[in-house]
Order: sequence, then C-alpha cells, then structure tokens
Amino acid sequence: MRKRRILLIAAAVVVVLAIGLAVRLNLPGDAAPGPWMGRPFLSIAHQGGEDEAPSSTMYAFRRAVDVGADMLEMDVHATADDVLVVMHDAEVDRTTDGTGPIRDKTFAEVQRLDAASHSELRGVRTGDRPPPPGYTADDFRVPSLEEVLTRFPRTPFTVEIKGSSDDDGESFLRNARLLAGLLHRLNRTQDIIVASFEDEAIAEFHRLAPAVGVAPGFGEVLRYLTLRMRPIEGTVALQIPVGFQGVRIATPGFIARAHSDGYAVHVWFSGSGSEDEATYNSLIDACADGLMSSKPTVLERVLDQRRVARPGTPGTDPCPAASD
Repeated sequence: MRKRRILLIAAAVVVVLAIGLAVRLNLPGDAAPGPWMGRPFLSIAHQGGEDEAPSSTMYAFRRAVDVGADMLEMDVHATADDVLVVMHDAEVDRTTDGTGPIRDKTFAEVQRLDAASHSELRGVRTGDRPPPPGYTADDFRVPSLEEVLTRFPRTPFTVEIKGSSDDDGESFLRNARLLAGLLHRLNRTQDIIVASFEDEAIAEFHRLAPAVGVAPGFGEVLRYLTLRMRPIEGTVALQIPVGFQGVRIATPGFIARAHSDGYAVHVWFSGSGSEDEATYNSLIDACADGLMSSKPTVLERVLDQRRVARPGTPGTDPCPAASD
C-alpha cells in the first residue's frame, strides 16, 4: 500500500537521524548536471491545482497555466479499451458522479461523467449550468492524456503511472506500456518526466521509451536516501514528499546532495507537509527546483513577491550555486 511505502521511507529516515548514521557509498561527486538541472524554478500544478479547481480536468489545467504554472502534473489510468485517461484515483467515485474502477469502463463511458460533480462547478458537464466564460462543458469531463498533451504542445508535464491497486503490478506495467506507446506516437520525449510509485513500472517504461526522463519509485528513492545508491538509468529528477510524521525529507542537505549527483528535485505535498506560503518559501530557500502545488495561485503570489526567475521570465535565481 502507498501509506506503507511512505512509512518505510520515513522509518528509514528516522533510523538514520536517530543513530547519526551517514552511510555513503564510494560514488563520484559533482556529476554532470542532468537535463532538468540549471533551469529556472518550476511552479508545477499538481492535478492542475486540485485545491483551486476540479482535479485533473481540462478546466483545471487551462486555469493553472493561465495563472502562471510552468508545468502540469497528472496521473494516468487505462480504460477497458486501453485509452489512458487523466485521473488521480483508480475509481471514479471521489471526483465524478459515477462509481467503480476506471479499468472496467470504456473511454466513452468515462467521458460521459461529470468530473466536477463534487465541486461548485457541478452540472457544467451535464448542461445543467452554463460553463464559465471561455470554457465549454467538455472542459469538465475526464480528459484523455492524448487530449491534454495535444492541447498543451509547449507545456512541460510530469506524468505519474498509476495502477488499479497497489497490489496489482500488472496494471502498472500495462499503463507503462500504453504510455510509452502514446509518447512515441505523439513524439513527445523532451519536455516530459514520467514517474510512478512502482519501480517496476518505471523500469518497464524506460525500457520502452529510454529517451524520456524518469523520476524513480519508492524503492529507488529509499535506497538513494539511505545508501546514496544511484537510481535507475534515465533518472532526471527526484520527486519527493516534504516529509512524513514530522521527519523532513526535503532538506537543504538532501537537495544539495541530489544536485551534486545531477538530479533536479521536485517536491510534492499531498498531506506530507503544510502547504502554505511559509512552506513554499522554506522549500525555495532549500533550493528545490520545483514545487507540485495544489494551490498554483498562492505559489504564484509567493514567486512574484520574491521576483523568482521563471521559464521565459526574468528574475532572481534564489539558488545561483545550484544552477552553476
């Protein structure tokens, strides 16, 4: 289970901190910067900014980009007819007016659902209320990944491979294969990072699409965190939580170490730490390369106040040493 894996990471960190152990393998330092190092800071809209808009809808993604997000984060599952759709959960119950697993529904069945049914915008998809200006009812359905990638041809993405359940390894592998095939067909390789909590899914995806950068799963992150064992070939970023049960994982020391090994560090929240302006500022000061925010408007305000340099926008680099 996901919580069990997070607990394993947290327990390992607690042990390391408690006994003052710093296990280091004889690895070369100051590795060549990876392709996602040395870039301006990235505001990454997690699920399109799920605290500000209906999760993983085209409305959320468009709104996030409009308010200033530099990158979009999303999760993918496969329908019964092998179409990758963008949704965080394996079942549609939490965010739509439907019930049941995505894998048991056809793409057409999934797209008929109202993906904003648990928000103040419920009913736009079904025509029961007008859409906001500039949007259509289709912006509130469950989108396919292809639809999102096509709509945002110049926006970087981080795509997480999900499965039907944590114990269903084959579903992760199936989705990894479908994703590799789709990215090959669309010729999207340079502006995407593929992630998963499952190391096997990342390994399978990398085997099929070696040109696409990846972020390793829990096991690889745990080994790097505690033993500094390098993750899978093709790793371009480490995507880590703020912390767990009071143990800070996204520390300045960890981020500096990752940078010295050539990896960018993107930090996610999802209950792993307070998501507020103070935490945003502390992670920027710790030299994180990007934050996966559920509140892109709030993060944008912080970045504007600090005049942080962004892709295509001049400003101040909060961590110039990390960009050298």
